[in-house]
Amino acid sequence: MNKKLDIKRIEKISKALGDPYRIRIVEAVRKESDWTPCTMVLEMLDLAQSTVSHHIKQLVDADLLIAEKEGRNTKYRINKEVFEDYIRFLSLFTA
Repeated sequence: MNKKLDIKRIEKISKALGDPYRIRIVEAVRKESDWTPCTMVLEMLDLAQSTVSHHIKQLVDADLLIAEKEGRNTKYRINKEVFEDYIRFLSLFTA
């Protein structure tokens, strides 16, 4: 198994990606530029701010999104390294 991902991290990532709204958030952030403001995610998904915040927190806690504070606002980007590690882990099941 990949040394960077232990079982607990794999479980956390899998749970975070197990929700359709979180998948949509990841897709929305991926489609934008390097850093995506939370307000842009809200507009793209047409969900309540509290719902988006909850789902984003789960993605950040799983290290799938990286958050950067900019004043009172927060911007997000995909943590490509974690996604790549997770994909490598999953590829073990197809070899």
